Order: sequence, then C-alpha cells, then structure tokens
Amino acid sequence: MRIILLGPPGSGKGTQAKKLCDHFGMSHISTGDILRDAIRRQTPLGNQAAPYLTSGQLVPDTLVNDLIADRFHQADRPESFLMDGYPRTVAQAEAFDGVLKELGLPIDAVVVLNVADEEIVRRISGRRVCPSTGRLYHVVFNPPRVPDRDDETGEPLEQRADDREETVRKRLTLYRSATLSVLDYYRQRQRLVEVDGQKSVDVVFDQLLQLLTEKKGSC
Repeated sequence: MRIILLGPPGSGKGTQAKKLCDHFGMSHISTGDILRDAIRRQTPLGNQAAPYLTSGQLVPDTLVNDLIADRFHQADRPESFLMDGYPRTVAQAEAFDGVLKELGLPIDAVVVLNVADEEIVRRISGRRVCPSTGRLYHVVFNPPRVPDRDDETGEPLEQRADDREETVRKRLTLYRSATLSVLDYYRQRQRLVEVDGQKSVDVVFDQLLQLLTEKKGSC
C-alpha cells in the first residue's frame, strides 16, 4: 500500500498515520525527517536547505522535490509507504508523480482528513503544557486535576504560542490556500479519498480501512 496523507494541523494526521503504518506495514516518510537527515549528513542538498529552515522560510519546491527524489532513488527506498507532509503544491505533486512513475511505485490513494476550522481551533487552542516537564494537557480532552496546574509539580500550565487561537487561524488559512489546488489535482485523477476527521480516532480509522480497501480493490 502506498498512501499520501493530507489534512490541516490538528486533524489527527499523526495518530492515523501511525495506526495505518502499523496495520499495513508501511514506512512512515516525513518530509521534515528527510530534510533534517540531509542537513545532519551535510549532503549538497541538505546544505542548500539548511538556511531556509534556520530562518523559518519555506524550502523552495525545486529543492524539496530534489530531496524527495534523492530519497526514493536510494537503495533502501521503501516499496510500501505513507507520505506525510508532501506534496504541498501542485508542482510538488507533479514532480512526485514523475519520480514514482519512473520507479514503478504508483500511489494507491491520497487521503485527506476533513475537519472544520472551528473544531481545529478547539482542539489546538485547548492544549496546555507544563514548562519544566513538557507534560501535555487539554482543557477539554485531558484536563489537569486542578485547573491550569500540573498534576505532579503543581506548576502553572502554559499555552504555547503556536497553539493560540490567532496563530491557529493563520495556519489554517495558509493550509487551505495551499492545499485546495493539490486536492483538485488528485481528485481529477480519481485518487482522492476524503474522510470525516471529526469523529473518534477509532471510527476515523475504521472508515479509512474501508475506503482504502475499496480503493485498492478498484486499482
């Protein structure tokens, strides 16, 4: 099975990616991991990418495409994988299709977890963290025993800057504007599988298994 997994921040991608990889025996390929590995090994492509990451800029499409292509041309490339964090643009999708066609590794399905913006805001903005231990809480889903206090140390909990509502909404705007054309690209090629990501983790996973099995059978 070869899958691309898309979805907004807070949609549960990380949880579902792990469950899917465990179920199908797929390798979890993260663009971020590939970038960090190339930078750590100081490869020519990694050296080109490093300044963008350290300055907080987006790595250009051409460079990301070259990094992904390089990974898939290595001898230990996975035959079965879940792609996380790539492609983010139509140019990346076209480049990835070219690499996979050359290698005879067509994508079985492109899965997108659909979650309404207000639900995403509720999920992310409710997160709290203990500054000294990094222990995570959520005001709704995993509240501390004493409001706004760590269960073990009693320290005041904090809300990370990335979890504040205004930041979350900006991230969602960027995601929607960048991903819409990518979804259309895969929808036109009849590879898109859309799932309601607002249901429970187990229900979402069951839906994914059913839809992916149907998709695989129709290929």
